[in-house]
Amino acid sequence: MRIYTRKGDDGTTGLLFGGRVRKDAGPIEINGAVDEAQAAIGVARAHGRGDAELAELCVALERDLYVLMAEVATLPENRSKLVAGVSLVTPEMVEGLEASIDRLTECFEMPTEFVLPGENLISASLDVARTTVRRAERLVVTSGSEGSLVGAYLNRLSDLLWTMARWQEGEQHPLAKEATAP
Repeated sequence: MRIYTRKGDDGTTGLLFGGRVRKDAGPIEINGAVDEAQAAIGVARAHGRGDAELAELCVALERDLYVLMAEVATLPENRSKLVAGVSLVTPEMVEGLEASIDRLTECFEMPTEFVLPGENLISASLDVARTTVRRAERLVVTSGSEGSLVGAYLNRLSDLLWTMARWQEGEQHPLAKEATAP
């Protein structure tokens, strides 16, 4: 199987369950931003080698984002073909993000002032992912995806990524000192 198909040479891309749209169409812009965020989460995971808890959380988020991107890449008339948790964002996925936020905020003291990103490579990568998720969230608002939890998921995900970045900056975190080394 080849990685290239040449089908996109005309400026269009295929959607899940069929159909093609321009590469600058709203859903493709959303998925582009989500793809960037997913890569930044991967960078954070790579910088945090040895931190099993961070790796587990990052991998779960990266997999969830595949689900979200599948939903976004589906035409409204094909929504009935989506499978909850496989190609459709579920309430449980959103609730899982909230549970992770609640659990992590117990691990550090919440900042009382604005935070400057860049304390270490892990937290900086998570902050890049957060800002990219915020862009995707803004694009979802303009796309009018009624009946979808994609917007709620992205909103909670940006909160979780902010929380994860602060968690990774904390002195109590075993990799915090190591992650700040050049």
